[in-house]
Amino acid sequence: MDNRIIPVIIAVMTVITIGLGVLVWLQLADTDADTSDYDSDSFSEGGGAAVDSGARIELEKLRQQIEGLSEQTKTLERRLSVLESRPTAPATGQQDQGVIPRDGPNQIIDSYASVVLIANRRKVNQDLRLASPSYLESVFGKPREVLSDKCQSMTNERLADKLSVETVGPIRVHMVRPAVESLRRVFNKIEDTDPDLYARINTAGSLCVRHIRGAPGRTSTHAFGLSLDLNIDGQLDTLGDGRTQLGLTILADFFRTEGWFWGASFSREDSMHFEVSRNLVEQWIAEGTL
Repeated sequence: MDNRIIPVIIAVMTVITIGLGVLVWLQLADTDADTSDYDSDSFSEGGGAAVDSGARIELEKLRQQIEGLSEQTKTLERRLSVLESRPTAPATGQQDQGVIPRDGPNQIIDSYASVVLIANRRKVNQDLRLASPSYLESVFGKPREVLSDKCQSMTNERLADKLSVETVGPIRVHMVRPAVESLRRVFNKIEDTDPDLYARINTAGSLCVRHIRGAPGRTSTHAFGLSLDLNIDGQLDTLGDGRTQLGLTILADFFRTEGWFWGASFSREDSMHFEVSRNLVEQWIAEGTL
């Protein structure tokens, strides 16, 4: 078990406790302010109404922060349970007693597909830069001269020459070769670290040369062979709700380490979407592999 998670959970619970204390204090202060407002001119400059409004705003901010911290704690607790469930290697000299057969639901393993709030989703990609379609077009040109809302063949010779269809880890992808090799490294690490999660990874597609649906003229990043959509157990994530499958939050850590950008931070959250960051694109161009 990763002992680093335990102090994180304790810290989050401490913050929640402090936040609740402040919340109660502000509520009491707010009540006192309401009472005093009846004894003075509530609309005078610097009067009680301004204090009351400020307190209400702070109160609502604290409610939102506590809700977010509670969701983070639940996520950490689930991840801790997953870590605790991993089998440990038998001690030297002991015989392997075999694997106990599963005769019913496994709540820990099945939690990979559970839906959780994405904590601090705007910051999940840290210092990685987005390889936007406009940037990719400025470097490679359009993947196809005319795009529709349906997947079509790649006509950009530079990119088409580097496309490859391969089975990588638990899925089959159609992407440019540097991305395929990078993806292979990601899945190798996931399989070594969390084989239960690895076995449940599924895909909703990779290369698709089209424009963004509902936005003609804007090229989808899938059109460049540099992105793919993933899910757990074939269950598609709901677009734009700020939530995702627990398994995807774990996968995101592995992808970020390799230099992939997670779509959870998009203005319209798309947590199934993983794409090569601009950092990696620039690196591959410098190396001559893309």
